[in-house]
Amino acid sequence: MDIEKLKYPIGKFQKPVEFTDEKISEFINVLETLPRNIKLQVTNLTEDQLDTQYRPNGWTIRQVVNHIADSHMNSLIRFKLALTEKNPTIKPYFEDRWAELIDSKNIPINSAVKMIEGIHERWVVLLKSFTQNDWERTFYHPESKREISLKENLAIYAWHSLHHLAHITELKKRNSW
Repeated sequence: MDIEKLKYPIGKFQKPVEFTDEKISEFINVLETLPRNIKLQVTNLTEDQLDTQYRPNGWTIRQVVNHIADSHMNSLIRFKLALTEKNPTIKPYFEDRWAELIDSKNIPINSAVKMIEGIHERWVVLLKSFTQNDWERTFYHPESKREISLKENLAIYAWHSLHHLAHITELKKRNSW
């Protein structure tokens, strides 16, 4: 089993060469459909299945779903900061440590699914209201030591959505669930 394929089932993120209106619409559509797709994939899983790692030494499906809620909550906040401040420095967080907290590992995933639904509903409404200038707004990411535009961050999170959804769907295929 190829560990790289298990880690990156859709490949690593590649920044688009250009951001057309069509590309931006595609990315927004990914965010708009993610809650329904996540719910569809996890609704009938057993507790044992939810606690199955998608790869050796990887997160469980439960942790992946909670990670999506945590990560996308942080991203929505970053979008709002960039819209209301000039190139704010965002606060990174240790996603690996968050995934080990009790609320990521040991509770039913219903609350995370509801969070994803609510976050994405608000996020998509916000994104659909953007002007061309809004997409050019930036925040500074201290880990990568660079400015990230909101259009690039949208592309990152569309990829992130499909990346983690594929962790779940590929595990289900491998295990014939």
